[in-house]
Amino acid sequence: MTTSQHKIGSGFDARSTAAEVLDGIDLSGKLAVVTGGYSGLGLETTRALANAGAHVVVPARRPADAEAALSGISGTEVGELDLADLTSVETFARRFLGTGRSIDLLIAGAGIMAAPERRVGPGWESHFAICHLGHYALVSRLWPALTASGDARVVTVASSGHHSSTMRWDDVHFERGYDRWLAYGQAKTANVLFAVHLDRLGAEHGVRAFSLHPGAILTPLQRHLRPEEMVERGWIDEHGNQADPDFKSPEQGAATQVWAATSPLLDGLGGLYCEDCEVAEIAEEEGEWVGVRPYAIDAGEAARLWKLSADLTGVSPC
Repeated sequence: MTTSQHKIGSGFDARSTAAEVLDGIDLSGKLAVVTGGYSGLGLETTRALANAGAHVVVPARRPADAEAALSGISGTEVGELDLADLTSVETFARRFLGTGRSIDLLIAGAGIMAAPERRVGPGWESHFAICHLGHYALVSRLWPALTASGDARVVTVASSGHHSSTMRWDDVHFERGYDRWLAYGQAKTANVLFAVHLDRLGAEHGVRAFSLHPGAILTPLQRHLRPEEMVERGWIDEHGNQADPDFKSPEQGAATQVWAATSPLLDGLGGLYCEDCEVAEIAEEEGEWVGVRPYAIDAGEAARLWKLSADLTGVSPC
């Protein structure tokens, strides 16, 4: 397989921060949309982009909480959006398009992990619905603003969790038995595949797409995990303090998505999975949890997911 899925010598690494990645990059006049941009990695992403001069729109399910979290960051605005509700997605997109603005950067960072079984919309499994379908619909609805930029990037925050599950085509919504980690893994695989096909469709319109693993970081994403479970995994100690030395700080965790959204080294490229502020290598062997699994960047799988997503949501950008 001929692919650009290889390291390109970014000069950054796992310990680089979002601010370091953006050092010397002027985003004045650029508009970014960051879902999940008021908590955890998203908040650090918003802060870094705004500090570099971008105007950042933060869609939020809880707008009042978002306003409070962003109160000290200039150049930001909040809009109401619930990714689990396609009507909410349509309303947010219609309001945004009504402003006549174009979008230069869209970072799809909102999501859930290892949540209890929950059905949203017409009975969709919540990880797949929120992490993937909601973002698919959002990008589709905002397509006119993305293409208007002429040089836009869409970045989906996936995870090494994609190593745990391929697409479960025979039971995408876990109607025959629920496993919260497999549900998360499938949703993260969907995030990677989404970027692959979006980039194929968007390149001729000036829209390039990337996906990434931000690294392991303690954030509100772990809200559904019991403390004893995280102690057992070696993430925290019995006092709740970080125990794994390989975990990143939130500022480091935000770096790869900021790098994928802005790095000049990625000009002319797209559809790639990144980690540690670098294009990742393909992980041919199971069990390493580093790099990207071949099934997550398979063009046929990506096209199949695109069709399913269009059928389920009733929208498609092009």
